Amino acid sequence: MKSHHSSIVVAVALLGLAAFGCGGDDDGPVNPGGSGPDVTISILGDNGSNSYSPDPDTVTVGQTVAWRNNNGTAHTATSDAANAFGTGIVDPGTTSAKRAMNTTGTFTYHCTIHSGMTGTLVVRP
Repeated sequence: MKSHHSSIVVAVALLGLAAFGCGGDDDGPVNPGGSGPDVTISILGDNGSNSYSPDPDTVTVGQTVAWRNNNGTAHTATSDAANAFGTGIVDPGTTSAKRAMNTTGTFTYHCTIHSGMTGTLVVRP
């Protein structure tokens, strides 16, 4: 009976971990691979084109990007192009899930909470 109870506890724990790993939005691959992002962009605050650093930033197709919130309030980094990328809410002191940048182009983005926050990400071949 004790081993049956242990098996149930392990199964419940594994289901909880699986559920934790799911989620996000459908606008780009989330957390591809197991290591950290290739590039981390800092979220500095509600300061127009100086809200993200570096801005603009340049990556190569296939590299991953995450946004680190170094400000005291929650923010997002959401592409102006439909379904290109979006971080969801990034709480103060946390880093978003990394996003694989698989399409070349120049992508402007903004904070959905503070519309005056803008940034640019250039994805090169």
